[in-house]
Amino acid sequence: MARPTMEDVAKRAGVSRALVSLVMRGSPKVSEQRRTAVLRAAEELGYSPHAMARSLASRTSTVLGVMVSDLHNAFFAEVVDGLDSVAREQGFELIINTGGRSPARERRALDSLLSFRPAGLALLSPVVPTAAISTAADHLPIVLVARSSRVSTVDTVNDDGEQGVGLAVDHLVSLGHRDIVHLDGGEGSQAGPRRRGYVSAMARHGLDPRVVDSEYTDTAGARAVQELRGGGRMPTAVISCNDFNAVGAISALEEAGLGVPGDVSVVGYDNTSLAALRHVSLTTVDQPRNEMGRLAAEALLQRVRGERTDPVRHLLHPSLVVRSTTAPPGGAS
Repeated sequence: MARPTMEDVAKRAGVSRALVSLVMRGSPKVSEQRRTAVLRAAEELGYSPHAMARSLASRTSTVLGVMVSDLHNAFFAEVVDGLDSVAREQGFELIINTGGRSPARERRALDSLLSFRPAGLALLSPVVPTAAISTAADHLPIVLVARSSRVSTVDTVNDDGEQGVGLAVDHLVSLGHRDIVHLDGGEGSQAGPRRRGYVSAMARHGLDPRVVDSEYTDTAGARAVQELRGGGRMPTAVISCNDFNAVGAISALEEAGLGVPGDVSVVGYDNTSLAALRHVSLTTVDQPRNEMGRLAAEALLQRVRGERTDPVRHLLHPSLVVRSTTAPPGGAS
């Protein structure tokens, strides 16, 4: 049998399709008598609107909004996987969009998610101004992943970026490297802690830091390597701001005829599925992506259920995964 439609519900209830639509959107303009008639007709026919419509009709949302910084970065897919697991376990669905690492686009993406009236929002590595996040948090629960916040109504889940990059520096120094460059994450979320971790660890080993402006993309990693080559002095090792950036750096190094790790060792950050591919085999700092997503969902749903009002600040400890892109200095030119 064909799946019942909104028109079928309208005919059974003896009302217009427009009125059925108002009921499914939870409009206050509909009388309780007509609302009851429409919902009864829908139940009799087995009409099942999508989760958002059900939420609005009952005025209790079972939808969580998720804004992802970059759809190209596997890190976010793995965080969302953890979010989705917990959400489904507790009867919630996810709506996902992206702001493409642009503050202006993220504002629009945030407004778009809010228009669906979700129970809460998870913002993954957002670059939208704090004021916009704080304003949204006045109306519904919000958790940030891979971004810090001092707003008392906002929860956060992060790894210790300073510690993570410190592990990378320690590893390279143990191999004999002294000329180690950091390809910076620019204005990206968590770029600051990783930069501070690099500078601090270099100072701890008595080495001079060298930071090159970059971003969390492969093209930015490639551009940073080209800038290094143009400067005339190549380092023996590079610590990228994330795995995506590291892959771009490796590509540019190899196109220039430099071997990895023979001429230049490369370390990434995140330990995404991309890093583990055999032909990439990237040494990288591991963030527990799935766990971060699960913790974010649990924090969000605690707020949704009204179980607490105090902020949660999860700070997870990263670890280093050594693969094939690091080795003792090989005599880079």
